[in-house]
Amino acid sequence: MSYEKKHEVSVNSVLKKLSVSSSGYYSWKNREKPSRELERETIKEEIKEIYEKSNKVYGAPKITKELEKKGRCVSQKTVSKYMKAMDLRAIWVRKYKASRREKVEDELKDILKREFNPPMSNMVWVTDITYIYTDKGFVYLSSVMDLYSRKIISWEVSDRLTVEIVLRTINKAKSMRKLDRALIIHSDRGSQYTSGEYEKVTSHPQISRSYSRKGNPWDNAVIESFHSLIKREWLNRYRIRDLSEARGLIFEYIETFYNTRRIHSHCGMLSPDEFEKKFKKYSA
Repeated sequence: MSYEKKHEVSVNSVLKKLSVSSSGYYSWKNREKPSRELERETIKEEIKEIYEKSNKVYGAPKITKELEKKGRCVSQKTVSKYMKAMDLRAIWVRKYKASRREKVEDELKDILKREFNPPMSNMVWVTDITYIYTDKGFVYLSSVMDLYSRKIISWEVSDRLTVEIVLRTINKAKSMRKLDRALIIHSDRGSQYTSGEYEKVTSHPQISRSYSRKGNPWDNAVIESFHSLIKREWLNRYRIRDLSEARGLIFEYIETFYNTRRIHSHCGMLSPDEFEKKFKKYSA
């Protein structure tokens, strides 16, 4: 005989120990529910029915009113309590409201439209940010390129990805170049380029802001290609310790090689500096 069977306790033995008759116990067990309890269950069923028929959008106030129409005098508090017990909640969705960023993004226009070959300098600048790995974590390179010559006219590096690095890069570019003609500055839709601070620093009668379309990195392909190039040709050779070393390597590549000596097919196999000097010579 199993342990469970051996120690099984029968209802009759318990009733005998409690001096309760079996007939009395079964009469109590099978008793009818009191009228008040029956009424409560009926009201709950009616609440559930009203809730379901409302497509689950009615809460306690409306269900209370519907019950009143049926002649049920039940308080809203009681309806709310019964609904909570049955886990019935009015389903509603807050009205969609566009965020500030979404509103801003609707206003961002792609003026450049992948026209990557302007006829002269200072007509189109493109800008972007890329990350560089160091032993102490990522640092970020922000660059501005003149699309005419592919020259990097300003750059900044920081260990923080904030709008400040972008503002410094744009201000530096503005100080390096004379804004004497209509200029498009093109970027992606990163938060740094859609911020109020960026809008302020690029507010100028000659400047128009242009943005890549959503999910279209090729709209800013030239500056992104440069950031791939500096890593592939130079930075990936080194194990970079920190921000200071990254800054030194970036300076060495851009200022002593890329702008001044590295020939570019776009520039007729001249460096960006040589190409711009040639342009000035023939436009003088």
